[in-house]
Amino acid sequence: MKKNYITLPVVIGGLSFACFYATAFAATQASFNPDITLTLDGRYGSYSNDSDYELPGFMLGGEASRGGQGFNLGHNELSFSSNIDDMFFGKLTTVVAEHEGETEVELEEAYIETLSIGDGFTIKAGRFYSDIGYMNNQHPHAWDFTDASLVYRGLFGGQLIDDGLQFSWLVPTQTYFKLGIEATRGGRFPAGGAANDGNGVYAMFAKFGGDVGVSHAWQLGFSHWRADIENRASATHEHGVGVIEVPTYSGESSLNGIDFVWKWAPNGNSREQNLKIQAEYFVRDEEGIVELDGSSPLESTTYLGEQSGWYLQSVYQFIPRWRIGYRYDRLDSDNQGSDSAVLLEAGLDNEGHTPQRSTLMLDYSHSEYSRIRLQVSKDDSYEDSDTLMFMQYIVTLGAHGAHRF
Repeated sequence: MKKNYITLPVVIGGLSFACFYATAFAATQASFNPDITLTLDGRYGSYSNDSDYELPGFMLGGEASRGGQGFNLGHNELSFSSNIDDMFFGKLTTVVAEHEGETEVELEEAYIETLSIGDGFTIKAGRFYSDIGYMNNQHPHAWDFTDASLVYRGLFGGQLIDDGLQFSWLVPTQTYFKLGIEATRGGRFPAGGAANDGNGVYAMFAKFGGDVGVSHAWQLGFSHWRADIENRASATHEHGVGVIEVPTYSGESSLNGIDFVWKWAPNGNSREQNLKIQAEYFVRDEEGIVELDGSSPLESTTYLGEQSGWYLQSVYQFIPRWRIGYRYDRLDSDNQGSDSAVLLEAGLDNEGHTPQRSTLMLDYSHSEYSRIRLQVSKDDSYEDSDTLMFMQYIVTLGAHGAHRF
């Protein structure tokens, strides 16, 4: 993050008004000098079956789909960021992406963050990625695989993004130790309805880390998230001509997670060779009411849900610029309700299926600004087994900040 200071010279005598105005205007222009980053993401996708996507036992929302087949846009970002003064930093990120054949523009981030409170404390306000888990606050272009893991897809609808406040404390210890709490609106999946007058979600996280010698580093994290939910909507279902039913959930939701990362680079030199192993596990409990909006008469059921998921992945840069990776992910659910037919319609019946997937990845990075990737998955996340293939490019134009651990 940079700091910009403006110096406007004042000259007395012999200085025309035009020269003074030009100098003032130049200084004013220089005062607005943000970092501008454009990330371009293009893809080609191929699937072995064309049936509608589902995750048995999980309501789908957000960005939980597989993405489109053939040539299509991925997650393209335009980001502006800068120090505002010596107290605040600001960032805005917009996204252009394809969704169900339509090009959509969305405001993804818009926040300010303190720079100089002191004692390791930081306050963030606005729209931001939650800091729970390990991958959640990473932009998709920084992921090691083209798509999100199944647990992020099933529980978060892709990623947790919300509007609110975050307080964090980097504890002054010899090893890395960070604590944080968040209070957010809860208007987006997996919450919904902005309950409690727009203050429906709370989260807490703790992260620890350190080095082992000069070649190894590690990080361990714990997360908790809870929400009061009003009418969280899932994928629609069509019954008969013109009859559309939308499953909705209202009630309480709480989630706990643990994440772990281990990195190796010989003598700390990651440019030649490096290995990263990471894993995350989440479990979510929910209690409330599920309704099928649009049904007549209105169909509903009590709902007691227990859902969990995890992934384990490893990425190895075996020579400069080339990496290979493998990921295995899996979901489980045990959902109960007073009307099993409504649970089935809402996608909350696991149908005796355990979603799981295995993925191989190979990518080439000519520099830190460009990457080309090939990815193949054996996807058993729903009843119809699928083989997915993606080819992807990711390039970055403009400022390129360092990615976190």
